[in-house]
Amino acid sequence: MSRASLAADPAASRGREFVQSQDGVRGPRSEFQRDRDRIIHSIAFRRLAGKTQVFIAPDGDHFRVRLTHSLEVAQIGRVIARALGLDEDLTEALCLAHDIGHPPFGHAGEDALHASLERHGGFDHNEHCLRVLMRLDCPYCPHPGLNLTWEMLEGLAKHNGPVEAPGWALSELDADFPLELAQWPSLEAQVAALADDIAYDNHDIDDGLRAGFLQLDDLLTLDFVADQWREIERRFPGQPREALLRELVRGQIGLMVNDLLETTRANTAGIGSAQEVRMAGRALATFSPEMAVQERRLKSFLYQRLYYHDEQKATAERARAVIARLYAAYHQEPALLSAGWRERLPEEEPARSRHIADFIAGMTDHYAMERYRLIFGEVPEGLSNV
Repeated sequence: MSRASLAADPAASRGREFVQSQDGVRGPRSEFQRDRDRIIHSIAFRRLAGKTQVFIAPDGDHFRVRLTHSLEVAQIGRVIARALGLDEDLTEALCLAHDIGHPPFGHAGEDALHASLERHGGFDHNEHCLRVLMRLDCPYCPHPGLNLTWEMLEGLAKHNGPVEAPGWALSELDADFPLELAQWPSLEAQVAALADDIAYDNHDIDDGLRAGFLQLDDLLTLDFVADQWREIERRFPGQPREALLRELVRGQIGLMVNDLLETTRANTAGIGSAQEVRMAGRALATFSPEMAVQERRLKSFLYQRLYYHDEQKATAERARAVIARLYAAYHQEPALLSAGWRERLPEEEPARSRHIADFIAGMTDHYAMERYRLIFGEVPEGLSNV
């Protein structure tokens, strides 16, 4: 499909924070393809294989982690971008990178770091994603970070919409490389955000059913899910229940994608450029009002029955304690930090505390548990409930 006029154009990119020489350019890639490849080859992306999606340190091989979730988001995002004539590479890169700022143990780890840094500006995984990509993950000699394009960075900063009150991390980065935080982002970034919603809304159902935290009968109290289920039973009589459940998840994704495509095409009628998308004053990639209501009901259901399940809350509380104790230990005895991090530890606050939080945020679940064991002489118990 040809590029739509409102798509981001890699040939017209606003560039990178640090000017690069074209000497030694590897292969005929667009600027956004380079962004995607830098993400995939980064250490921060590889670490997503060991970070919580829904279930902390799951024992089963079939549960999703941040890496597999990000790959699924990227697949959905590319399908939508292709259908709308957007830049698939930018969309894919945004989808792949969107969760890089998550610490170990997901939102439980984030809560612990935010509380530990309360006097020093707090911690936010979205802003930390930019901090990792622009300053902490440094595989290149000439500059810090991955030196991604302006379009990639603004999409990550604003994929949920304009940022009216950025925290310390994003404020510092925006001061160095302004990202026009008050405007809406590209349509590619808006699509990436909704691809994330579509993926976790439906794949978390899959994992919740597999773990036994969700029951099908409860799920079918949602009318639009029940309608899908009845149609699947009609189309595939006598098939095993597990196969029907997989079909339900696929069907839900297709339903939401098709609704998003139809609604976004209507919203963007008359929009002629990527800059007009940014100046529209509202989100243009959206669900229909009817689907938006259903999607909010599904999210509410998942929060009540899965994310805030008693067992999940108990596990999350134990995870928060692990991260809080690690932070306190490193702050009290910096010699416990690994060599490289110990050598770069700033003397003054708040940089000192933020440096310690950066170290912890980069850990995988299992690495955090191993560091805890080495410091406290015991293995943290009860950190896997599936």
